Amino acid sequence: MAIKRKDGDVQPGFRWGKFTTRIPGVHVNFSLPEMIQGGLLTTATGGVVAALTMNFFNVPFDVAWSIVLIQLFWLWFVPVVLFGEPYAPGWITPALPLVIVFLSGFTPGVPAIHAMIALTVCLSAIFLFFAVTGLGSAFFKWIPVELRAAIIFAGAIAAFTAEFDRLKTLPITLPVVWGVVIFLMFSVWFGTAKKNNKFFNFMASMALLVGFLVAAVVGSITGELTFNIRWGLHIPQITEYVTAVSPFFTGWPAWDFYVQAFPLAVMIYVFVFGDLVLGNTLLEEAGKTRTDEKIEVDNTKSHIILFIRNMGQLLSAGPFIALHGPMWTGVQVFLTERYKTGRQNLDSIYSATFNWYWPAFILIFLVPVVTFMQPLLPVALSITLILTGFACAYISLSMVKTPAAQGYAFFVGMIIAKFGPAWGLGLGVGLYLLLLIKYVPGLMADPDIIKSEIVKPDIIKKG
Repeated sequence: MAIKRKDGDVQPGFRWGKFTTRIPGVHVNFSLPEMIQGGLLTTATGGVVAALTMNFFNVPFDVAWSIVLIQLFWLWFVPVVLFGEPYAPGWITPALPLVIVFLSGFTPGVPAIHAMIALTVCLSAIFLFFAVTGLGSAFFKWIPVELRAAIIFAGAIAAFTAEFDRLKTLPITLPVVWGVVIFLMFSVWFGTAKKNNKFFNFMASMALLVGFLVAAVVGSITGELTFNIRWGLHIPQITEYVTAVSPFFTGWPAWDFYVQAFPLAVMIYVFVFGDLVLGNTLLEEAGKTRTDEKIEVDNTKSHIILFIRNMGQLLSAGPFIALHGPMWTGVQVFLTERYKTGRQNLDSIYSATFNWYWPAFILIFLVPVVTFMQPLLPVALSITLILTGFACAYISLSMVKTPAAQGYAFFVGMIIAKFGPAWGLGLGVGLYLLLLIKYVPGLMADPDIIKSEIVKPDIIKKG
């Protein structure tokens, strides 16, 4: 039984500076529903990174699977257990399509590894800069909403383009799986029906897992997927993995890699700050219902933790293609809604984030789980990118309202997706100044002055 929290207090733990370390079973209770769903989904989605590692870092499956264990340490233990972040941590998923496009410009193996090292260093430097200066909020305000929409829309274009090309290898399985997952997550009538039907609600909450099961069935029937389920324990080949991808074995990239990576790192930071804003909003809304717990949110602390997670994994085991971000958005929304149902279901927000991840530490060692996931890795990657593209598309379209802004977002998004972040940022800034800027000193009147002037009646008559 964990230490009981007094109403209105912060969840107990070992306080050290800005951070709080909480031990499961001592400071936080166990929660079976989160353990079952989270363990399965965390293991399944972890396979996505293994697939990406195989493709871009040119390592075999048995070696690539080690990344699932390594990333769990930096994904869950460091931010939740060690530092006490209130978010359900995740990858920078909206940026993943752009990262894939970036890495596709390099030969698989050491060149792609060097490109990812450079991107990780650049992004980590941005995290550290904003942690030290506290200028994160100001930077986000400097980026026009139209350019933010273009960057997000570029993620949608990159995701859809990559997955439509993948149809050549799984022409039946992928469309069926896409249809099932998108239906469960975004269907209007199903969204209404699940509110009054426990089974439908359960299916929606397990949409990713349902997609994997559908892929296994359809892929087996069509012959597009072949399974060879084995039994036993799987020992991750961590030494082989580190030797293959660590900068201390592959060497550090040349200066030109950093130059190419920096514009993309700036774009990725826009996604990260957006996640922080969304995460803070969700927790603030939950706090209105759950007055029994005080949830501490500190953006400066979050920037420090993001720097430590990304550079920590880079220095200990090599670059991480998905990159560590503040929040797994879908899981954060799901867990926050469950948290709002009351203390009898979830004692603390940390009961949710603790229990969602740790069972995966056990599942990844089980050979039946590993061998079942192996043929499904392309499907796992595809589902992740299609959902990311779908979400990026509707979010970006909702951000811009005028015809000029919508056309700008679409055009600049295409430039970013097709020609890279450097061209995208350059043209994006230039076109914004030409098309969308509202006030140019010396060439037009300040709109605030215009609003303050009173139009005389005789002028109206002459007009």
